[in-house]
Amino acid sequence: MKILGVIPARYASTRFPGKPLAMIQGSTMINRVYNQVLKAEKIDRVVVATDDERIFDHVKEFGGQAIMTCKGHENGTSRCAEAVEILEKENPGFRFDVVINIQGDEPFIDPFQIDKVAAIFEKNKTVQIGTLIKPIGNPKDLFNPNVVKAVPGKNRNVLYFSRQAIPFLRGVPEEKWLERAAYYKHIGIYGYRVDILGKLVRLHPGKLEKAEKLEQLRWLENGYSVKAEITDFESISVDTPEDLSKINNNR
Repeated sequence: MKILGVIPARYASTRFPGKPLAMIQGSTMINRVYNQVLKAEKIDRVVVATDDERIFDHVKEFGGQAIMTCKGHENGTSRCAEAVEILEKENPGFRFDVVINIQGDEPFIDPFQIDKVAAIFEKNKTVQIGTLIKPIGNPKDLFNPNVVKAVPGKNRNVLYFSRQAIPFLRGVPEEKWLERAAYYKHIGIYGYRVDILGKLVRLHPGKLEKAEKLEQLRWLENGYSVKAEITDFESISVDTPEDLSKINNNR
């Protein structure tokens, strides 16, 4: 099985323009993410998929592989799909089986977690999409709409993703919910079989995605399955300059 690791990286971010090139203790964010992905044992090739020449040139400068993709991508999933198309055109006859979409704003991502997503596809040849979920133990996370929750079934196929706490415990005070039910936070790393990825990017947003502003609901609404593996680790993501300042001051 050939597995491609793709790190989508765009320069134009509303909250943090130029984020991939932000410095973290002497190294850029994208350099740190790239080096962490290289440590994953199950990844055969790593590329940065970007729409900006500054990022492209920087990746080349530190010895990484980068691909220029279109600026019009609405999410990392479609940018990953274009990266696969470009690589397979450049290498006729070569095909990847699985693509893992690694967030470009997690400079301390654990390589083991990347391998954990890859292992989902090794264990089960019918898996379409793989991801990670983490048990929630903090009530603030449970009721925070910015923390996306996942509801796994018995076989760990995700039944639903939501910004709400699901299941709703009727007649139980909210402060008791974590004692009465298991809740999981969605960790935003995805793996896709290449043939499935090509189908996902042709889907249009549905009512569920529009309501919750969660791309993964588009897949569920169209009948695709997402297999989740449970993890106890969550890496630090950098969404704003304030997040970056905290990291630089605390590490």
